[in-house]
Amino acid sequence: MVKTADILSLPDDADTHDHDYHQLVLAIEGNTSFDIEGLGQQVRAGSGCVVPSTTNHAFAGVGDNRIMVVNLPVQHSYTGDERELVERIFDHATYFSMDSRLQVLANALSLELQSHPEDLLLARACGNTLLCALQHHLHLPQRRRLPGSIDMAAINEYIRLNLGHKISVAHMAGLACLSSSQFHELFKRQNGMTPHQYLVEQRLQTAKEMLEQGKSLVQITDLCGFSSQSALTHAFKQRFDITPARYRRSQRFI
Repeated sequence: MVKTADILSLPDDADTHDHDYHQLVLAIEGNTSFDIEGLGQQVRAGSGCVVPSTTNHAFAGVGDNRIMVVNLPVQHSYTGDERELVERIFDHATYFSMDSRLQVLANALSLELQSHPEDLLLARACGNTLLCALQHHLHLPQRRRLPGSIDMAAINEYIRLNLGHKISVAHMAGLACLSSSQFHELFKRQNGMTPHQYLVEQRLQTAKEMLEQGKSLVQITDLCGFSSQSALTHAFKQRFDITPARYRRSQRFI
């Protein structure tokens, strides 16, 4: 389980990844270097950045540094107001500077987290406090009314043409002329699952068809956009309760 809020020092060696939860980063001491989908910037003490889920980003510490990270799962039992707040803040990636009041709050909460690193309730409370303060700091606009429906034929065609590549929610939202948060909300209302869940399902169903056609796991991993054969195997077994290799062998006797 990912900890809601934590204090970290980043190593000098750069790392690149993405994850299925939103992340808020506040620099407490020193400098860190961030690159969010090609937009690079130094995050110094008194500044921070917003990293939406599944957004590729690179990061590295610059000498002595200390950051606070707040992790927010996309799938969570938020109240209506909480969900709206999270979706508004993580609508898109951004860098920001903290005013003096927000810096004082961040420093105070970071000291509490450092003093009680195993207190998960405190970590969640600190993370929620920062989110509530940040929404006023960023002067977030009110959300616009959602349109009636998403053209799923266009979404499915886009997924089909790009299945072997990384597909972000932001790209799909752009096809529907919606912000990421609006697209996420309307998509789930219309399809009963999130865009990420839908995309994984499309990858797995296509992988299943390719196994029935006798394609190798190496080919399927590449063509269906999985990061590795182990990632394909894990997702496939979790969805269909059988490994891809065993499923392909079973098709020889049908």
